[in-house]
Amino acid sequence: MPNILDIRRRIRSVVNTRQITKAMKVVSAAKLRRAQERTLAARPYAQMLTNVLKSLVARTEIYDPETGEPKHPLLAQREEKTILLIVVTGDKGLAGAFSGNIIKAATRFIESKAGKNIDIEAIGRKGRDFFRRRYPMTKVQTPSLAEAEESLDKPEATERAGPIQITGEHVGILGKLEFSQARRLADAVIERYKREEIDSVYVVFNEFKSIIAQRLVVEQILPVSEIGERVVRLVEELPEEEMEKAKEAAISAGVGMRDRREEATHFGTEQVDYIYEQPPEELFKALLPKYVAIQIFRALLESVAAEHAARMTAMDSATNNATDMIDSLTLAMNRARQAKITKEIIEIVSGAAAM
Repeated sequence: MPNILDIRRRIRSVVNTRQITKAMKVVSAAKLRRAQERTLAARPYAQMLTNVLKSLVARTEIYDPETGEPKHPLLAQREEKTILLIVVTGDKGLAGAFSGNIIKAATRFIESKAGKNIDIEAIGRKGRDFFRRRYPMTKVQTPSLAEAEESLDKPEATERAGPIQITGEHVGILGKLEFSQARRLADAVIERYKREEIDSVYVVFNEFKSIIAQRLVVEQILPVSEIGERVVRLVEELPEEEMEKAKEAAISAGVGMRDRREEATHFGTEQVDYIYEQPPEELFKALLPKYVAIQIFRALLESVAAEHAARMTAMDSATNNATDMIDSLTLAMNRARQAKITKEIIEIVSGAAAM
């Protein structure tokens, strides 16, 4: 049995650790509230853009009446030979199985597409480190929008580093996420799709509706099949045990568990007859890339909120475990102290009896 001094030192160490985890829980709860507000604030714009695009579809021919081919390249359906997979994980740890679950979902999706070429765009340090250890990095990075526009006339065929390769790394953008970052990524992806370098685009992320309503989703971004309709290829709900822990953490941190996005569900749903200054076909051609960028931005926003929720839940569990450990160590210290006192009493009584 350890002595009393060692137990006291261990108790002090656990108390200090509990203070850190409790502070991290409070910080994550505050960041989660802000992330929820940002997700809610972005919804009206996305909803109105979707409504305008639906109106444009009704007013213009998006498919050639003679050949049946789409007039916009983002609507073109091709056989999947090369797939681009955008994997959104976290940059930091101490968030439980948040990044691990996303990586597992991405791995299962890659296995389901066996025999096809897959390009990976890793967003977040955790996903980047995982895939870098397993798959080669392409020699030519995904071009920026300016570089892509300069080389549209003379596209260069790049040699693949392998059937599954990493074409881009985006680390540190989730800490201060801006729409311009998602727009740059979307522009580069769209240029590759127009060049027919890739045949489809998927994004795997943790979809966040509320603290107790989360799920892992693999969603198809390109080609655009129907405006306003999501194409979800893989869905994995969180286990009941994790949902209960998240519920307890939310209650203790004072975070609302209701899906606040419902407040904006009916925004812009009224039947409105829009009047356009430019021809509908030109507007549709200009707005469709923004629609793709909004889909990517939404995935990033929800992933950020889900990461804060996972970290808050993990820190709440760590705080509770530290409290239990302190109680256990305190009990062990009291028993050791009682045993020491009893031993000293026995020694005194035995010495007195011997005299």
